[in-house]
Amino acid sequence: MSSRRVLSRVAAGVLLANAVPHGVAGVQGRRFPTPFASPPGRGRSSPGLNVVWSGMNVVGGMVVLGRRTSGREWFAVGAGAAVMGVFLARFFADTPAPRN
Repeated sequence: MSSRRVLSRVAAGVLLANAVPHGVAGVQGRRFPTPFASPPGRGRSSPGLNVVWSGMNVVGGMVVLGRRTSGREWFAVGAGAAVMGVFLARFFADTPAPRN
């Protein structure tokens, strides 16, 4: 497996993992940070925009993943998802909670 293929699988895992918190927040009707908020990544975007951003991440992850993925390549997808999960946990731990 080439390093380019491994990196593409890691990128797919990152995108797919990033889709989860945005999709959950959107479906729950909660505002959540997106790159389109002001300031980007810190301000809160509408639930609808979070659903759209989640969908864009899913589509991007599936496009990068491609049609043929072997069993060993799924480890790279999982590694990308795990790294993104840790990053998101640390990033959002430093983001102040919205005031109700």
